[in-house]
Amino acid sequence: MSLQQIQRAPWRLVSAAAQWHVTSQQHSRRNALVASTVLTERRRERLDVEEFLSAYADRAVPSRRVAGRTA
Repeated sequence: MSLQQIQRAPWRLVSAAAQWHVTSQQHSRRNALVASTVLTERRRERLDVEEFLSAYADRAVPSRRVAGRTA
């Protein structure tokens, strides 16, 4: 390690310490965005499944009733 590198090393540490809160906030914000995206996708999928099952149940119930009356 050269003398210049040794002299710069403490400043890198000071700079990193001075910026930790910014870096931490950026990572937290990214994690929250990813989590929100995953939750939104799950909610959308759940609603699609609920709509499909509701439509399927609406179609299936009358045919069961008709079959039950004739049997």
